[in-house]
Amino acid sequence: MFKINRTEESKLTSWYFEIDRKLLIMVFGMILVAMIMAISSGSAMFVRTGGKIQWYMFFCRMIPFYIIGVLAMIGVSMVSKKTVMRIAWGDFILCFVLLIGTVLFPHEINNSRRWLMLPGMPRVMPSDLMKPGFVMLTAWFISKMRDVYDGEMFNLRRTLFQVKTWSWAWYLVPFILVLVIQFWHPDFGTMVLYLGTFFIMLVLAGLPGKWIASMIGIGGGLFALGVTFLPHVRSRTLALFGPVDPHSQIGFALRAIRNGGLFGARDKAYVVENLPMAESDFVLSVICENFGAIASCGLIVLLAGVFWRLLHQSKCAHDGFISNAIAGTAAMFGIQVCINLASTLRIMPAKGMTLPFISHGGSSFVAYCLLFGMVLALMREDKWK
Repeated sequence: MFKINRTEESKLTSWYFEIDRKLLIMVFGMILVAMIMAISSGSAMFVRTGGKIQWYMFFCRMIPFYIIGVLAMIGVSMVSKKTVMRIAWGDFILCFVLLIGTVLFPHEINNSRRWLMLPGMPRVMPSDLMKPGFVMLTAWFISKMRDVYDGEMFNLRRTLFQVKTWSWAWYLVPFILVLVIQFWHPDFGTMVLYLGTFFIMLVLAGLPGKWIASMIGIGGGLFALGVTFLPHVRSRTLALFGPVDPHSQIGFALRAIRNGGLFGARDKAYVVENLPMAESDFVLSVICENFGAIASCGLIVLLAGVFWRLLHQSKCAHDGFISNAIAGTAAMFGIQVCINLASTLRIMPAKGMTLPFISHGGSSFVAYCLLFGMVLALMREDKWK
């Protein structure tokens, strides 16, 4: 078997032996699947539009993002923890400004104002690009609060309004503003993703049971507000309890899954040609119809393997901040995967959320590449503690 021996101490050699190669290989496996799906979805779009859009459009559109994302992941995986935090701060501040820009200069698509058009650049989704900074800064802040207050970090009488030292208010004020903007877009799915990730990171940090119950209640209240004030949330929630409209998105998605069988419909794959957003929100349906249930289950195993690897590395980490950061990454990745798959299978209302790494979407792809690059860098540093 081909094996590389560590005979020199160059930076590249050190990186090769220190990196979590299992996680890196699984990430490249997801990227390979994404490229195949871009071509497969493009073929369905070619038929749906009567040849007006070429089959290679999605793939060609994603090539710059594949290059930027992979280079960012590899480059960031080589840096130190201090540099990771600098990148995280830069990412969060820049995306926070861009998020405010979606309020002042929104670019609306399908009644949602979550995108921003920059001069000479493709549209971006700040909430997607903010994910790496959000996870890292949340992990860093929780670690700092634990160091300052030890077992009393969740005693709000002591920790909520401290002006001269660490305080939950310093974190909650910008976080709540981000959630308010996401609610205004409306982008209820991303808001749920951020809240769920934050909640899980707090639970892992030792959140008391009474606060867990309170936060679950707050989450239920936010869902009730969404159903009350957001028409698309209300309609999708009510549709979950009624019969499936065969001509709706979810109707075509379920028919595509059934049509694929075990091994794929191949030349008889025609249902996804009628499915809007097949390349992003319903990419699982494309995989099922074209390649079958067995291939789809293989992809789910790959996604589960990434999630399990992150949990394992979080448990084994020596540094508290690094453990929190890896756990937060696992939470965000796992929640988004579950939301996408559950929406496609009609287990929950459709959220319009991409499948990490797999779905078409430049902002999401680059954000997850950057996030996993940060995690790989932190794992490298923690390995030698």
